[in-house]
Amino acid sequence: MNFVEELRWRGMLHQMMPGTEELLSREQVTAYVGIDPTADSLHIGHLCSVMMLRHFQRAGHKPLALVGGATGMIGDPSGKSAERNLLTEETLRHNVACIKRQLGRFLDFDSQAPNAAELVNNYDWMKGYSFLDFAREVGKHITVNYMMAKDSVKRRLNGEASDGLSFTEFTYQLLQGYDFLHLYRTKGCKLQMGGSDQWGNITTGTELIRRTLGAEAEAFALTCPLITKADGRKFGKTEQGNVWLDRERTTPYKFYQFWLNVGDEEAERYIKIFTSLSREEIETLVAEHQKDPGRRILQKRLGEEVTCMVHGRADYEAAVEASGILFGKATKESLLKLDEATLLSVFEGVPRFEVGRDSVVGVKAVDLLAGTTQCFASKGEMRKLTQGGGVSINKEKFAAFDREITAEDLIDGKYLLVQRGKKNYFLLIVK
Repeated sequence: MNFVEELRWRGMLHQMMPGTEELLSREQVTAYVGIDPTADSLHIGHLCSVMMLRHFQRAGHKPLALVGGATGMIGDPSGKSAERNLLTEETLRHNVACIKRQLGRFLDFDSQAPNAAELVNNYDWMKGYSFLDFAREVGKHITVNYMMAKDSVKRRLNGEASDGLSFTEFTYQLLQGYDFLHLYRTKGCKLQMGGSDQWGNITTGTELIRRTLGAEAEAFALTCPLITKADGRKFGKTEQGNVWLDRERTTPYKFYQFWLNVGDEEAERYIKIFTSLSREEIETLVAEHQKDPGRRILQKRLGEEVTCMVHGRADYEAAVEASGILFGKATKESLLKLDEATLLSVFEGVPRFEVGRDSVVGVKAVDLLAGTTQCFASKGEMRKLTQGGGVSINKEKFAAFDREITAEDLIDGKYLLVQRGKKNYFLLIVK
């Protein structure tokens, strides 16, 4: 597999230094991508860079995932309009451990193959480096003029909404450049990859290697485009925020739903970028989708591939089953399988009523649903719909509108799902 050609047809190649393709064609190359551990989970905005490492390893090369335990203490000004809060060492250590577990789903860290992936943390080589030593050994090689010319610096200095650029952030590109130099010396790493907003930082690294070790030292840069939605908005953001890989932050159901709900144009782009499906498989799927877009073949396959890769097949199948609860002919058994987080995710947009236990248990359904709550406009409406088979409690037809609600009716002891007709749901939360 030709790595560069693979990126090209997938739409994952933005910029590349001259000579990079030739290097990759003549030897097994070690390359790294840096990940800032500002949270204890990756989100799907990280996925393009992570998938680059995945394709890189599949092409026979050796990937390094660098988690920035040191640079994470500083903050990268690239693409930012303001300086962010600095994290403690303890928080960073926790975040690094969590991110390593997630990366294990994409990269092979455990095999004995010569191109097994490695995780490195720049805190390991920066923690004992004094400021004076860094200034003498690194700072002297890169001029302020060179650093000021970087777009990421100019945008912050010239931006109307900016408060300027602190010295802390200004040094970030030197720290990232030193990472590349250190990995070049210790791991034989000749290539750094990342998002297009990292081009300035990456090329500072190639320049530092050349100026420190001489013109014969070969170091290269390659970036992927920043992925956006069809309307130009930042990829991976929803009204609720980022879509995370950690199930505690974003349930597998919501994760699957994100991919299922992308538009046709986005699905065609994303299935190339975020899956390992072959070109032939994807072209076949695109052709099938175009014949009948209403079946959403691309979105369903995209959701399957990415959810299985991030969470595993069991969580994917559970997410598909949960999706059928709102829109399909699900049963009470399907409903009871849901964990609490998924239940709340599935019914996120559904009207909710919080009621005390005394107002539910031992109370007639008609008094609860047409009195205490407004699931039905009147008791007469509920009586009529119940007699016509149009009312369900917890996905089971409700036969007697005046039956008392019991503790056994409550899901997890505190939820009651009411369905009026085919499409109207209400979730009662018992306090």
